[in-house]
Formats: sequence, C-alpha cells, structure tokens
Amino acid sequence: MLLTMAQALVKFLDNQYVSFDGKESKFVDGIFGIFGHGCVVGIGQALEQGGHSLRYYQGHNEQGMAHAAIAYAKQMNRRKIIACTSSIGPGALNMVTACGTATANRIPLLVLPGDTFACRQPDPVLQQIEQPTSVAITANDAFKPVCKYWDRIERPEQLMTACINAMRVLTDPADTGAVCIAMPQDVEAEAFDYPDYFLQKRVWYIDRRVPSDREIEAAAEMIRKAEKPMLVVGGGVTYSNSYEQVLAFAEKYHIPIGETQAGKGQIPYEHPLNMGGCGVTGGAAANAIAKQADLVIAVGTRLTDFTTCSKWGFQNPDVKMLSINVCAFDAFKMDSVAVIADAKLSVEAIGEKLGDYQSAWGDEVKEAKDSFDKEIDRCYNAVVPGGLSQTRALGIINEVIADDSVVLGSSGSLPGCLQRIWKTKAPYTYHVEYGFSCMGYEICGALGAKLACPDREVYSMVGDGSFLMLHSELYTAVQENQKVNIMLFDNSGWGCIENLQNGQGTDTFGTRFTRRNEESGMLDGEVIVTDYAKIAEGYGCKAYRVATAEELYAALEDAKKQTIPTFFDIKVAHKSMTDSYDSWWRVGVAEVSESERVRACYEDMAENIKKARLY
Repeated sequence: MLLTMAQALVKFLDNQYVSFDGKESKFVDGIFGIFGHGCVVGIGQALEQGGHSLRYYQGHNEQGMAHAAIAYAKQMNRRKIIACTSSIGPGALNMVTACGTATANRIPLLVLPGDTFACRQPDPVLQQIEQPTSVAITANDAFKPVCKYWDRIERPEQLMTACINAMRVLTDPADTGAVCIAMPQDVEAEAFDYPDYFLQKRVWYIDRRVPSDREIEAAAEMIRKAEKPMLVVGGGVTYSNSYEQVLAFAEKYHIPIGETQAGKGQIPYEHPLNMGGCGVTGGAAANAIAKQADLVIAVGTRLTDFTTCSKWGFQNPDVKMLSINVCAFDAFKMDSVAVIADAKLSVEAIGEKLGDYQSAWGDEVKEAKDSFDKEIDRCYNAVVPGGLSQTRALGIINEVIADDSVVLGSSGSLPGCLQRIWKTKAPYTYHVEYGFSCMGYEICGALGAKLACPDREVYSMVGDGSFLMLHSELYTAVQENQKVNIMLFDNSGWGCIENLQNGQGTDTFGTRFTRRNEESGMLDGEVIVTDYAKIAEGYGCKAYRVATAEELYAALEDAKKQTIPTFFDIKVAHKSMTDSYDSWWRVGVAEVSESERVRACYEDMAENIKKARLY
C-alpha cells in the first residue's frame, strides 16, 4: 500500500493489540499532540485524513500531555497506551522529562517527536540545534538516556523495524519504559509501498514468565529457614494482577506485609497482616517489622532507597533478601537470591514447597498495626495552630469520597502522607508516581487516570509548588469534559524540602514562597497569599476555597454533584504533615560547616551509614 511514513505509522499503531491471561485488547487508544511545523503536515495530516480509530487529544504542554499518557497507561495496568507527538526542538525536548518519569516507573510511553530534515538541505531550520562536532546530532538525541528504545526514521522503509522494536519494548513487562521514534519532517511525508502484513492486526502476548524449579526450590529453602520473614509488595504485584495470590500466601504462612508506593492499595488496608507503607515514606508499623525481619521477600519492587531507607531499614544482622521480579536487573539488587518470573506463578509455586511452615511472628505484628492505627487516627483528627492540618484534610477526604475513587499524587510531602496514612478501600485506587517523584505529574496525571476510568472519580493531591510548575492539562480536562478533582494543598512553599533542609541542620532558605525583603535583599519577606481557585475558575472549573474542616466537608459533598472539573484551594497549616516514623534517608550532608547543627547532622549521617547494608 503506497503511504507516507506518517500514514503508515498511524495505520500500524491502530492495529496493535495485547493479550494477557487470554484477554485481548487494543493497545494504542489514541494520540496526544501539539502540532508545529515538525509534525502538523506529517503525522498531523495522517491523523486528519481519517481511516483509523485513534482518538486525537489536544495537549497544551508536551511534558504535561506525556504525563497524562503515563498516568493513562499506569491506570490501565500497562496494557493500553496513548502515544504522544510533537514538533521539533523545544516541543520535543519538553517530553524528555516525561520519558524519564516513564522509564523510572517502568510504564510504557511512546513519544513521536518531529525532527530536522533527513536530507539536511534546508538546514538550519527553525528550532534546530546545530552541533559543529556532528550535524547528525539533533535535539532528539537527548531522549537516549531516558528511553528503553530509541530510533530515528531517516528513510520511510525504516519505519517497519522501528515499530516492531518499539512494540517489543512497550509490551515487555521486564523492559518497558519510554520509547522514542524521532521523525524527520521530510521523511514523515515521503511515500513507500508498505507490505500488507506490516499493517495488519498484530497481537503481542504478555505471557506470565514461569519460574524455574531451581529458583523455586532455592526460594522455598530460604523461607523454611527463616523465623521472621516479611513480604514487601511492589508494583509488580499490581501490574501482574497477583495481589490475591500474594495475600493468600501471607495468610497461609503468617507473614506480615509492607507496601511500596507502587504496590500500595492492592492488599486491603484493614487486613491484620498489612503493616502499610514501608521505608522513608512508610509508617511506624512496617518500619518496626522491617527492622526485626530475618528474611525480606521483595515481590515486584525495585528496592529503591525510599523502600529500603537507603539500605538501612533492615537491621536484623542475619537478614537475607529474596527477590521475585520479571526483571533480572531489579531481581539481583541488594545481593538478593533471585526468582526471575511472574509474581503470581512464583508465590503459588513456592507455596507448594513450604508444607506446614509457619513463621515465628507473634503478638508483635498485631501490636505494631494496632499502635500505628491509633497514630493514623491522631493524624486524621490533628488540630494545629495556623489553620487546617494537612493530615486532617486527608482524613476528611478519605472519609467522604467513594470507595472506588482513584487518589493520585507524585511529589512533595503528600506522597509521604498518603503512603503512611491513606486507607485504601479497593484495588487500583492508589495511583502515586514515586519512581521519579516528578513535580507537575499530579494534575496532568489526573487527566490520564480519568481517561482510563471515566466512570470513577479521580482526586489529585497536589502541592502549591507542583501546581505552579505544571498544570497545563487542567485546560485539556475542561476541553475533554473530563471531571477531575484537583485537591491543592497550599502551605506556601516546598514544605517537604524545607523539612529536609531543617532536619539536616540548615535554616529555612529558598523553600518558602515569600516576597523579596528589600532591606535584607533576601527572600525572607512576607508569605505570598495566592488565590489559586481564581486560576481554576478562569479555566472553567468549579472552584472551592477551603480553610476549615467544615468548609472541606461541604465542598467535597457539593463536588460530587458537579459534571465539570473541580478545584479545591485548601489552605493548610505550615509543617502539618506526617512524621518520618523511625526511618532514615541518606542525603549529602555538608562535611564542613560553621553551623554546629549541620556538623551534628553530618556525624549522625556517618553513624547511620555504618548501619546500612553495603552492596
């Protein structure tokens, strides 16, 4: 079929399907785009002329629309995507951050940036970066470090191998992440006789990876020798739909469970073995159990510093690590004994080998959970000077919204509060991007999550700092008639980083949103009071101004009646978030300082480094 490269690309994407556990579904549901000279007459023309079922979504910031696409794929359990296309130069580079977010979180994201002319004859074109060391380098080379697959189509027939490789990576649970196919604007419009078989329906099978007998026997032997094992449930449990099997495993052998950000929400909050979030943003229950565990069974987790407390969280001198993961790169972290396989098949197979094994955990599991439940209740009812506390506001929201609502977040202190004290009530309702903790994901992600589950309410928890950084797709939500609920927590600054700053001995500097003090020349003047609700109203949202618990209750109930995006401008008291609950995070504290507090923090860091496991 004689088609331009861009027309063939659209037809190819429209015919891609995935099959998981025998269920087949269309993989590419649409394309986000911001048209410029590098794509509007290429892929833009191909989309406009029709003959496909891809829905076009108009983005308003390239990073923002790509974050929406990430959230869509995450909420769809990585089995559906929305591709993203842009013009060349700055439009393309805006998507680099989103590609980092996707790759860090192991979420499939397909970006299709326009590129400069393959023929090079009009060079240098508008928005082209020229490198005197190599004219082959363009802005799109910047995608290489943050993508799992990268290609540039310099001849129209190259599209075929590029697309097959792109789909290979996008549908691989062990290797997925961002994929970039750069499209020179002249090649987008060049025609080629594409073979029919390239354009026909293609099914990609996401098969469950079967563990080997040796892996299962080794894992079972480790568990049989353990007295106090602990399960750490990660995103792999979420994406493999294996939470029921993991919970049954924990129940049968009486093994307490800690959750990562990506794994939270799959195990019911109320379950007596669910200790809640573990690590730096975890709670007291899971962190206490982690310190006693002699075996950590990490299921589908990358074992990041926030999960392991910078490898400090597991204090038992005899502790060993067992990791179940489809990705070998993750499975061997922290010198783990690895089971490189699907979570569901692995825990089932291991369970068949354990016989009448029971852990030696006693009352300490119940005591830890009961104690932290009381702490959560305290946080939910906290009354603090200066207004409504952040934890009280979260407690009210958790109480009022529907059980199947999706709560979404990414950066600042809110992911910590959410992982510690948010009570999840149903699977796939907790959506926090914390692999990259990318500021600006929250509002854009809310749109993507809503597109993925249009019949459910989506509540995005976002700080004022992140809102200021990127909220472009709030406009798209209005445009697409997608009712998202934006819960803006205004504490007049980057509160999370201020806490880190103060906790490491440095006075507040550059982390509060204050006016320039003309006398001192410093940013230590009065705090700026901003009416964020007015911004949302200007976009066409229903906005609420909240400063008390009563106002929040009333606004939440009224928002349920709305059919357009809602926006909550919640003024919360300074430093009213959760505590750190006996965790430690390694950051680079100054070795030399005039401050006695900084010197003390450096000494404290040095002592904690000695307690951390070295790998």
